[in-house]
Amino acid sequence: MILRMARWATRSLHQPSAEELLPYDMFDAARTEQEAKIARTLERIYHKGQDKAWDGKEVLEELLEKHGGIQLDDKLKAPMCRMFAIILWGELAAWKVSAALALDIEDLEAKMAATSQAHDEARHFYVMHDYLKLIGYEPTRLPAGGDRILHQILSADSLAKKLLGMQLMVEPVALTLFQITRERNFDPVLSDLLQLFEVDEARHLALGVQHLPVLLAKMNKIEIIDFYLWQLRLFMHQMDAVQEMLPSFEALDIDPKEVIRLGELKQLHVGRMLIDQVGINLPIEEIMARILEFRIILDFPDPTVREHRVATWRRAVEALVYSSEATREVQRNLDRLQGSQNLNAHVA
Repeated sequence: MILRMARWATRSLHQPSAEELLPYDMFDAARTEQEAKIARTLERIYHKGQDKAWDGKEVLEELLEKHGGIQLDDKLKAPMCRMFAIILWGELAAWKVSAALALDIEDLEAKMAATSQAHDEARHFYVMHDYLKLIGYEPTRLPAGGDRILHQILSADSLAKKLLGMQLMVEPVALTLFQITRERNFDPVLSDLLQLFEVDEARHLALGVQHLPVLLAKMNKIEIIDFYLWQLRLFMHQMDAVQEMLPSFEALDIDPKEVIRLGELKQLHVGRMLIDQVGINLPIEEIMARILEFRIILDFPDPTVREHRVATWRRAVEALVYSSEATREVQRNLDRLQGSQNLNAHVA
């Protein structure tokens, strides 16, 4: 009783100030021309999201009627459920992260863009759940690798890490799986759904590319290094998740290296745009590409080449220490992408 009374008596001492709850000074800061341009882009994300919003329940019903129901081969339903389980729970994680960003980001236009994304992710989550339920999915916990990815992002200790992890790491991987699945056309209902998902996700990438530089500009060198070490750990968890998905990839006749290469290209592409905006003088792209090549050689050895495990490790270490042909090819592909793709096209 005495403790409760003491808590009641001191409750007001722990209440946040009015300025903390409502940022009355949010319009006071002067903006440079570049900052104003970024703000306009982020504001367009919000309005474009409103204009392009679609009713998930209605669209799924229309697609089922259009294609005469699910056309997915029965033997592919279980592996498709396993592969898209990480997408399902990833959409929920993205919903939670974007809602947190909408709450905690100070800049008005970035807050608007995050709010729009939260609306998109809510729709993606329930539509993906409804589709997977139609093909027999029973929600279960993800395997360790996928679970670690989402846990690391949701428990990140900064907005910058959450924005990087979800918008620039997980979203490109989701887009990779969407693209490969849609191109294989396992089921026309799913293919049409994923096309809508892809349009929405492209806007989310734009939020990360445009606003993350604002957060990085406030970091010191130690925080920047910690930020990229955190990203590296996330890369390693993604490789673990690919390993866990191998049975599904095999059943669906999807080459895991194709998934990794396409995902790597998408992630490093948005990473390059981010670095260009921030002006960080660190060989981040080269380091990430070499480490990924190291893991690819170890985890996915060429079945046509029979070599001793020691030889495989030697090639992997060489790829890590030196710039291999595979790493140079990744950079050439990135050079071709640069200038040919503009994320702002999705919010114009």
